[in-house]
Amino acid sequence: MRAPEAHLAATRVRGMATTRAGIADGDPRAQIRGRRATALIQYARKPIRLLLRYVRAHPYGHLLILSSIVAAVACSLGAQFATKNLIDALPAGHAHPARVVEAFLIIVALLFADNLFWRLAGLASVRTFVAVTGEVRRELFGYLTGHSPAYFSNVQPGTLASRISATANAIFTIENTSAWSAIPTFLSILGSVVLIGWVSTGMAFALVGISVCMTALLFWLARRGGERHLQFASRAASVDGELVDLIGNMSTIRAFDATARECLRFGNFLDNEIHSRQTSLRHLEKLRLVHAIMTVLLSCLLLGWVVWLWTQERATTGDVVLVSSLGFAILHGTRDLAVALVDMTQHVARLAEAAQSLLIPREMEQRMGVPDLQIRDANIDFENISFSYPGRRRVLDHFSLHIDAGQRVGLVGSSGAGKSTVFALLLRWFDPPAGAGAVCISGQRLSDVSLKSLHDSVSIVPQDISLFNRSLLDNLRYGRPEATEEQVLKACELAGCIDLIRSLPDGLNAVVGERGARLSGGQRQRIAIARAFLKNAPILLLDEATSALDSASEAIVQAALDKLMKGRTVVAIAHRLSTLQNFDRIVVIQHGRLVDDGTPRELSLRPGIYRDVLLHRERRAAEMQA
Repeated sequence: MRAPEAHLAATRVRGMATTRAGIADGDPRAQIRGRRATALIQYARKPIRLLLRYVRAHPYGHLLILSSIVAAVACSLGAQFATKNLIDALPAGHAHPARVVEAFLIIVALLFADNLFWRLAGLASVRTFVAVTGEVRRELFGYLTGHSPAYFSNVQPGTLASRISATANAIFTIENTSAWSAIPTFLSILGSVVLIGWVSTGMAFALVGISVCMTALLFWLARRGGERHLQFASRAASVDGELVDLIGNMSTIRAFDATARECLRFGNFLDNEIHSRQTSLRHLEKLRLVHAIMTVLLSCLLLGWVVWLWTQERATTGDVVLVSSLGFAILHGTRDLAVALVDMTQHVARLAEAAQSLLIPREMEQRMGVPDLQIRDANIDFENISFSYPGRRRVLDHFSLHIDAGQRVGLVGSSGAGKSTVFALLLRWFDPPAGAGAVCISGQRLSDVSLKSLHDSVSIVPQDISLFNRSLLDNLRYGRPEATEEQVLKACELAGCIDLIRSLPDGLNAVVGERGARLSGGQRQRIAIARAFLKNAPILLLDEATSALDSASEAIVQAALDKLMKGRTVVAIAHRLSTLQNFDRIVVIQHGRLVDDGTPRELSLRPGIYRDVLLHRERRAAEMQA
């Protein structure tokens, strides 16, 4: 065995030992994420409870904010009452200056305390509210990662990203509106009523009744606009998703000279979003208009009432000032409180829309506490599997296949025959329905082992290589983050891309661009092969790994693949039958069934699909030469 192969074999043995050692220990972080995901699903249609979940997660920060707000409002109301005492003390101030000085100092102290408590609440909110938004994004992203690939194929990535941000921003806005508008206004109204009761109990009860009725009326009217707010939230998310989709396909748009057409199409999305937003905001303005008319009328009545009390010598000058200022504050406060509640209703609607879209049940939930996959020998079994995607015809029909450890097996068949579905089931992107067969590795059903251990045991080199917009080193280490730079370079040497690394000015630190756009197709394939070398899994899947390459690149990549396949169980999909000539077996799939199985030579000699394809390609080659 050559040195590089011996090195990789030893690494694989260590990796398998590590996997076995991890069976008993489990992954506590995965268990915590799983429990959190299970907990999140119950809040899909309960936005208020979802909000309270994150409030309870930071109890001390929220308690400090609430306490500071209560203290600040109390100081503000106390300053107004102290102002009343100052005004009442002024007529006799020359004879008794101590009362004036005392009232003045109390006002000064309360004003300082008022501002101090507000700043304390502001500093606490900076830490607490921002921490909540980060936790919301983290948990929602963690929940999304548990969905099957079918979920992501049916939803625009931009829409998902927008809804995660919308959920976090809605919670942040609700907390801010509560802290700086709703709670202070409510406390101010309550405290003002108590102080006015000091002057006139009847006036206090009247103001309580008026405030409750006004707030209830405005809030009821606001709730009637909930559907408008939900429609706006949904259309705003769709605009964000459409925008991301267009930007991601800008090269295609330019290539087909479709810029004007796409601008017009996007304009239609914007027009719908603008219309729904105008409808939502117009409803809010109607509420403000109703409240403004009511406030003007009630303010005039309140002022007349307190002046009448003064003419009856039942109120002092300070009482008139106190009742006027507090009464106006109460009436305007009902408006501010109603508007704050309306704004919160709008954001709760957006939170509800986003939560309902994101927190849908997963198609294939990972159970906690399941054992890890133990690779004794990397044999694979498909046991009488019948499978179909949701809403589509059956793809696999009583499909059975056994692959011995270390075998190289090629899958051949027309498009739609079920080859990619075999890979999807082997990677456990989907599970066969109950009673419709099973997929096993080393005699263990994949549904009975942890996903992490399964994915640690399987490497894939796909046709369409997806690289992150990160450094080459980060992309190469993706399947094995703990690998040293020396191990990475060794894998690159085996994959035939070491010259590429050396030719780049930043070497392994070079950033590859969106989906690896700064590299050619052949270079991306070799990076994917190097990544598979480094991961060093006992099972290797090749999905049309050379079909999109020119002849020169294909020869280089094929040489690297030949090295990678040694000592591994290999399953490959290939339309170029020439790439399968050195394989141990070729399996022919038609309409979801295994219709032929044998060595390349055996299949080329007996009638069947494989020989028909070979003869057809030989005739085409002869015609091209002629």
